[in-house]
Amino acid sequence: MNRNEIVDGPKPKHAQLRDILRRMAEQELPPGSPIPSERDLARQYRVSRITVRAAVGQLVAEGLLTRAKGRGTFTARRRMEVQLYLESFTDDMRRRGLTPTTEVHRCADEVPPTGAATALGLPPHEPACHLVRLRLADGVPLAVERGWYHPRIVPGLHRHELTGSLYSILADAYGVQLDHARQTAWAEGADPETARLLGIRTGSPLLVFRRVTSSAGRPVEDMTSWYRGDLYQVTMQLDRTVPDSGHFSAKGGNP
Repeated sequence: MNRNEIVDGPKPKHAQLRDILRRMAEQELPPGSPIPSERDLARQYRVSRITVRAAVGQLVAEGLLTRAKGRGTFTARRRMEVQLYLESFTDDMRRRGLTPTTEVHRCADEVPPTGAATALGLPPHEPACHLVRLRLADGVPLAVERGWYHPRIVPGLHRHELTGSLYSILADAYGVQLDHARQTAWAEGADPETARLLGIRTGSPLLVFRRVTSSAGRPVEDMTSWYRGDLYQVTMQLDRTVPDSGHFSAKGGNP
């Protein structure tokens, strides 16, 4: 039987069409390619529009297809396989063969919220550098970063060109080598402002990382990054800390 034909049999027609479309999305079409319309799929495979909607809907739920209102259905962009290391976004993207770019949306001395002030070891009401940047790879918005930086360790950060690697600036201009980070990750829906910056719908899934980074035991950075959930996935290596102890540890750092 031709794998691209739908026949009467024990396997439901929507499941047969789903398998055909899965092969199309995974093997035949590049990421971001349009698939035929519901009407064309129904005509080509001689099935009902309801059958087409069921097959497409399952693949959208799996993340292999994505719908764009008023434009159609497309094969999803492949998620980046993110290992966890303490390195800059710029270095990470270049290592992948992608061209990183950065848009600075805010850089100002402001009084940080209580959590950031505590993380940086600042007294109440002391201003710190608040930096908001949009990070792109090959022109595609991937992440929004909102960070607070210790004003006495890296004073005058706003005077530097902040569209490249911030970690390189800290090392070259301030002699600050970041060597340790504590990171927390969670998932949430995009708020209107983050969604606007990333070019996605409000409520779209995001991977969020809050990282407090130090140099020689001194906290320098408290940054939260919102990564597009449709383009990123995280891989961690899990090793048992002590054999037969029942306790596990996750090894990693920055996405």
